[in-house]
Amino acid sequence: MGLLSDPNRRKALINLLTRLNAPICGMCYIAGIVWFMGLAFEPFILRTYMSESAMGSTMVEERFSGGERALLTAKEFGVQKNKAGGMPVDWLVETMKARGLEVYTQTFSRKLPFPDENKERFMVKGTNVYGIFRAPRTPRTESLVLSAQCSEENDNNQAVGLLLVMAQYLRNQVYWAKDIIFLVNEHDQIGMHAWLEGYHNTNTTGMDYSPLQGRAGAIQAALSLELSSDVVTSLDIVFEGLNGQLPNLDFVNLFNAFCQKIGVLCTIQGKLQRNDWDSTSGYSHAVQTMMLMMLKQASGSSWGDHGLFLRYHVEAITIKGINSHRQYKTDATTVGRLLEGMFRKLNNLLERLHQSYFFYLLPSLSHMAPISYFMPAFGLIAVILLLRALDLWAQITAPPATQDGVADVEQSSTSVLSVLTPVVISHLTGVALYTLPVRFQEIAVEHFPVSETEAVVLTAIAVYTAGLALPHNTHRFVSGEGTEQGWKVLKLVAVLHLSVLLGCTALLNFSLGFILALTLVPVAAGVTPHAPKLPTAVILVVLSPACILLFSVFVFHELQETPLSFQDGWLLFLSVISQGILDHTLYGSLVFPLVALLVYPCWLLFWNILFWK
Repeated sequence: MGLLSDPNRRKALINLLTRLNAPICGMCYIAGIVWFMGLAFEPFILRTYMSESAMGSTMVEERFSGGERALLTAKEFGVQKNKAGGMPVDWLVETMKARGLEVYTQTFSRKLPFPDENKERFMVKGTNVYGIFRAPRTPRTESLVLSAQCSEENDNNQAVGLLLVMAQYLRNQVYWAKDIIFLVNEHDQIGMHAWLEGYHNTNTTGMDYSPLQGRAGAIQAALSLELSSDVVTSLDIVFEGLNGQLPNLDFVNLFNAFCQKIGVLCTIQGKLQRNDWDSTSGYSHAVQTMMLMMLKQASGSSWGDHGLFLRYHVEAITIKGINSHRQYKTDATTVGRLLEGMFRKLNNLLERLHQSYFFYLLPSLSHMAPISYFMPAFGLIAVILLLRALDLWAQITAPPATQDGVADVEQSSTSVLSVLTPVVISHLTGVALYTLPVRFQEIAVEHFPVSETEAVVLTAIAVYTAGLALPHNTHRFVSGEGTEQGWKVLKLVAVLHLSVLLGCTALLNFSLGFILALTLVPVAAGVTPHAPKLPTAVILVVLSPACILLFSVFVFHELQETPLSFQDGWLLFLSVISQGILDHTLYGSLVFPLVALLVYPCWLLFWNILFWK
């Protein structure tokens, strides 16, 4: 404490940090990357383990044997769906009632802000059907959910068939202490969103739905099932939810434990588990798996129906059946036994899952990096902003060269005025990027030969590009030529703005915060008006939010071993933009407003600094 309280020592420390600022920043950036890469190295991280004692043992006897009946029910469901031209509501109601469930329906409708060309829908209307099995010997205060979506094609018929047979089987057991809800939702996540809002009596996004006539207890956990084929070679777990939320790690560990017990081939991010961690290929495989998880989490989208449960503090995952060219085969009976075992262990819970981690990275299902392991990687990169802010503050508060007090006051006043205008205009540009694409789609369609979706995306790109020309040198409208101290004050404001923004983002969505820090911190640290204009401008554009998103699209498919051509990647990039706006409107995803209202204006401030005169 004496070092900080003594003015002479404090001044010496500040002088040392400012003199060695650039080397220290470079070392911190490299150390942050090295630390992050170590998160996929086995000796550096932890093995997964079950924290909840009620779920610690998988020694239960699964007796489900209705696989063949599930396939027959799936075929019958497909026939009824083709006959009805959509969700066979009446057939599902009668089938669930025949299995002894309390059956209810919910109608819903949602008008999208612009057509979703990926799924060819604009005005969405549908019906959810759910049946409730009441626990026989408890006060019915808690419940579990098993869901399967009814897709327009035959993509998930097997999951619906297995759900219906599981409902009949589980109802005949006497050991249930929690209600079980069997839900078939229409129109994928829109239907699930309507059902969850109806169940919890909320309406945050303007969804029109009928109130639910029947409810069970408070939902403790949910499992969504996706089976696209009669033949399953492996089961893939999907756990990334809305706004980067993750389920409690014990739920993921429970899935892995039962896969190992029953002998099912399980994957994460579509990749098999490997044991050769000490080899180069094994380490590379772990890095790819971890980076795929981070890109999914950073997108802020829900990668399955389970992702919408997480916002209500309900632990949920999606189990997806994969049919590949592997020789290993899993039948519906084995999948049913897996579900039975997981539900029986969840049935033993006396409280919500809370003892394990909610913030983690998984390079595999058997190893994990908790928050205490990966936050230092972010901290090493983020501390560069504080070091640069300290350096700028020391330069700004240094005694001026002139002794004329009047000139000092004028220079200080000029700096404040020259900073205020670019800050305001940069954030107004962000507001335009957030509001104009959807509001101006009708005008764009009238004057240009484009569809509504294309109009929204192209308007967003136009506003984004126009922002590059608007803010720089705006300070000249107020104060004439900019001063040397003016750009330093502006950069100090921008650096502090970015440090707070990245810190808050990393606490909520580490993957998004780390990716933004990895790309924007070098921009914030290095940009000055005295740098070569053309090469620095190219670097700033390459590290801008839009280009980061474009590169992420290509990297994601490279990691999935499905490389894209530039044309396909560009079209997918445009689709990702429209889907991000839709996710914000439909489900409340925060990534689009975060980028438009905060990240992009902050980047524009550094663009101002480069062109300061």
